[in-house]
Amino acid sequence: MKINKRDKYLVIGTACFVVITLVVLFVIMPFFENRKRLQQGIIARENGIRELNMLRAEYQSYQQGSQSLKQIIAARDKGFTLFSFLEKEAGSAAVKSNIKYMKPSVLSGKGPYREAQVEMKLEGISLKQFTEYMQKIESTENVVNIKRISVQPDRKNAGFLDVVMQVITYRE
Repeated sequence: MKINKRDKYLVIGTACFVVITLVVLFVIMPFFENRKRLQQGIIARENGIRELNMLRAEYQSYQQGSQSLKQIIAARDKGFTLFSFLEKEAGSAAVKSNIKYMKPSVLSGKGPYREAQVEMKLEGISLKQFTEYMQKIESTENVVNIKRISVQPDRKNAGFLDVVMQVITYRE
């Protein structure tokens, strides 16, 4: 069988087309897909590294805060207790007679510090006494903070307040 020139060119053209299609499908396309996948992986890794750097900076700031907390706690009086501190400040703010109760507790926690807490109720105090007492007890030099507070008008005496609050500090 003899193939004329036109058919010969048609067969060669078809063969070239099939070879080019196979090269594109099995060599070039996988190359670009792998390249795209690798680029996405690089972007994901870069994002992960950025996040790790942010977490490291946050961790270092917490460590520095922990060191300053340690220094503040070490600078406090050796016999410092939250209960006696609150009682002393109540005396200086003239609200000691308004204390209904004080309930101390120590909460266990993870880490080097434990949270000491006192829940206290003050009855029949004026707004001025309340604000003065709050200013005295919220102390950065003693690491004393108010965790929760509930203020209600006194039902017996108009113009006075009943206050229930949880005050916390940290100790080693």
